[in-house]
Amino acid sequence: GTRFRPLSFEVPKPLFPVAGVPMVQHHIEACAKVPGMKEILLMGFYQPNEALSRFLVSAQQEFKVPIRYLQEYAALGTGGGIYHFRDQILSGGAEAFFVLNADVCSEFPLQEMLEFRQQHGDMHSFVILGTTANRTQALNYGCIVANVDTQEVQHYVEKPSTFVSEIINCGIYLFTPAIFQHIGEVFQRNQQELALEESSNGWQRAEVIRLEQDVFTALAGSGKLYVYKTDGFWSQIKSAGSAIYASRLYLNQYSKSHPERLAQNKPGGPIIRGNVYIHPTASIDSTAVLGPNVSIGEGVTVGAGVRVRESIVLHGASLHDHTCVLNTIVGWDSTIGRWARVEGTPSDPNPNDPYAKIDSETLFRDGRLTPSITILGCSVTIPAEVVILNSIVLPHKELSRSYKNQIIP
Repeated sequence: GTRFRPLSFEVPKPLFPVAGVPMVQHHIEACAKVPGMKEILLMGFYQPNEALSRFLVSAQQEFKVPIRYLQEYAALGTGGGIYHFRDQILSGGAEAFFVLNADVCSEFPLQEMLEFRQQHGDMHSFVILGTTANRTQALNYGCIVANVDTQEVQHYVEKPSTFVSEIINCGIYLFTPAIFQHIGEVFQRNQQELALEESSNGWQRAEVIRLEQDVFTALAGSGKLYVYKTDGFWSQIKSAGSAIYASRLYLNQYSKSHPERLAQNKPGGPIIRGNVYIHPTASIDSTAVLGPNVSIGEGVTVGAGVRVRESIVLHGASLHDHTCVLNTIVGWDSTIGRWARVEGTPSDPNPNDPYAKIDSETLFRDGRLTPSITILGCSVTIPAEVVILNSIVLPHKELSRSYKNQIIP
């Protein structure tokens, strides 16, 4: 989660709350709904900590499915991780398994992918979830060229330099155990190449395997790989700012999937506009105006006359009277003083283009900080009556004045 700093200093990125629940809980919820789902495995290079253990225990109780964390001994890439733990994956005699990247937000049409495989491929074929992007943005993703009638993948290129296809890889896959044979071939090839390169300095590992470049590129055109195209919502969550857009997509879906998670206007309660999630333990003044696209975490305090829009306020934060918070992520246990204004610039996709995706902007352009979502790390104190604009404030800072377009260490 390097691009997710300073928020990933406090929690592993997959546990960052999006629309009120940890990012990876949306994945687990979708998996738990698939009939016959036996087990969910989380894989990563994170050192397991108390927050992760607590999350696993509560998710198992809520979704009634065994969930385990498998820690890689080194970052092994998207294919290397599942190959390393292949015995664990196959131990229950799985007929098929899904692989989902943790940093995507989606409707997760897993059931549809299963049905699609039965109709299109045979029981031994693999399915990639694809979606349509616009021509320029497609270059930032894995591009899929498929047969129009059968949806068989004929050609796959990861981040091409010229236009290949508008269908992009969503980072959600349906595999059978046969995939390990293909990953194994890459592993053997890597080993042979490393053996030939005696000069290699020991940094390269044969076990580091990228599903996209190393496996899909080779499988394309072999009759074993298919793409299921979805019209449902999908976005990557690379930078911290993209979490606000992902939050909007999930809050939008809640009206169908979890209406109980959306706040309603009630007598004596705050004014709600659009989709808003409020944790039951939050204390919010009745004169506050929240929304659209706002998520308020556990134990948050919101004072009189506060305005919050397009923002995520994390647990324990306190917004004093008459503060204005727009396009901002307010870190855990942070405090914003009275009459202060904290504002960022949204990096949303073009609303007039149905296929636009969020751009993963670099932090700097031409040596200057790109205007983006404002991010306050944990335990940041903003004094009364100041303006913080397009800035990133690192954790445990007490500011004394206004800032604009800065990273404040």
